[in-house]
Amino acid sequence: MPRYNHYDLGVQIFQDEYKVAILYQYDNRWRTIWTDGRSLPKLVDGGVEIDGKYREPSWLGYSVGKWIDDYTLEVVTLGTMPEERVWLDNTGRPVSDQLRVKETFRRLSNDVLEWSETIEDPKIYTRPWETMKLPLTLQDSRIDLVNRYCSISEIETYNEIYGNPLSGK
Repeated sequence: MPRYNHYDLGVQIFQDEYKVAILYQYDNRWRTIWTDGRSLPKLVDGGVEIDGKYREPSWLGYSVGKWIDDYTLEVVTLGTMPEERVWLDNTGRPVSDQLRVKETFRRLSNDVLEWSETIEDPKIYTRPWETMKLPLTLQDSRIDLVNRYCSISEIETYNEIYGNPLSGK
């Protein structure tokens, strides 16, 4: 986090009365966004403070969401691991232990959700900036996402469909 948001759009989003879960196809990771009214953790040196107790940084951070209106969920995430473990994106842009990610999920219509993200990291970047604004389309709930692993069968399938540059095909 936030790299998982940028890496692969094979995501599924589920919601119940206490939380929203985002299942990332890449690396079979999931993230919980709490929407039960809890407070956002407080950033402290090297981690976060939750209910007066210290917690170490987390791979995907600590996410708390708040409904702005019937169509808009605003989520803030902080407490991710610092730059030597977590990047902003696949190009390796760094983040620090001060990273704060604000996401907005806004329903534009029955079948379209807009997902935007703003990065704020005063140790690394001079000002906050919007990194993405993506439309997501509602899919049939019976759809089965294909897991993508780097395996021999996947390489063979890829070579059958697209060709193998080493073989001249």
